[in-house]
Amino acid sequence: MLISKAGDRINGASRPSTVRLIAAIGILQAVASFAYPIAKYGLAIIEPFTFAFYRFVLSSSLLLLLTRLKKHDRPIDKRDYKHVFLLGVLIIPLNQTLFLLGQSMTAAGHGAFIFATTPMFIFILAMIHLRERYTHRRLIGVIAALAGVATIMLSGDIEVRRQYLVGDLIILVSVVAWAYYTIIGKRLVRRYGALRITAYALASGSALYFPFGLYHALRFDYSVATLEAWAAVVYMAVGLSLVVYVLWYWVLKYMEASRIAIFHNVQPVLATLIAALWLGEQLTGTFLVGGLIVLTGVLIAESKQTG
Repeated sequence: MLISKAGDRINGASRPSTVRLIAAIGILQAVASFAYPIAKYGLAIIEPFTFAFYRFVLSSSLLLLLTRLKKHDRPIDKRDYKHVFLLGVLIIPLNQTLFLLGQSMTAAGHGAFIFATTPMFIFILAMIHLRERYTHRRLIGVIAALAGVATIMLSGDIEVRRQYLVGDLIILVSVVAWAYYTIIGKRLVRRYGALRITAYALASGSALYFPFGLYHALRFDYSVATLEAWAAVVYMAVGLSLVVYVLWYWVLKYMEASRIAIFHNVQPVLATLIAALWLGEQLTGTFLVGGLIVLTGVLIAESKQTG
């Protein structure tokens, strides 16, 4: 079955302590928060598809090397090959390629806040595919989060909205892809482990992207690329694609997606502060209000019913 029910057993090691899991979540959220302004900086110098090409080649190569050095308890069932391949399609062409493209067309803070709606989409997909219980509180949270995203995307004057709207919409599509990547990958991670599934998913997605990325890489004017821009590529490859992706699946192996998702909400706050301090992006009142609505909506959707 492509998407598993919540009761699947976790094969192999016993559950880590809550402290270790929370620490892992804290690390991945901090690393991911820096990715927004760093990607924005690098993409201002290296065009998006060339940037993505080197990032994916580096990250998938490192992950495959780590996978080869680690012993595994069981081989991947041939029936799961197509599922791993689907994860590759979701994470590279649909999630990260679109994220990089969208991030190059909008403000760094916008991408972070739009990604704050990830838990909302995970909840929707979990209700559809995992048949999780519907609640009015979650519905209210979904509507509120969408209203916050609309506030952010339509903030500012008409020229600013036109400038950022397309980029914001592209990032929104990448968010949906990440939500599917999370839901579909849960069963595979429980069965085969976070490192191996992440490595094979990124490798298959990178293989699909390779011809397209190589075409752009060969046409790129390397004289404009600075050392700092290449450092941004390395950060996105090692920090985001390796550290964050592996930790995300590792924690997902032991915790419910909704519990992990609530920590996702620190990203827009940190990313916006970093972008304001580093890139000089302005924090408008409307933007802050929209961000607050997003975070409030997501928190409502993730909170448990009481009484």
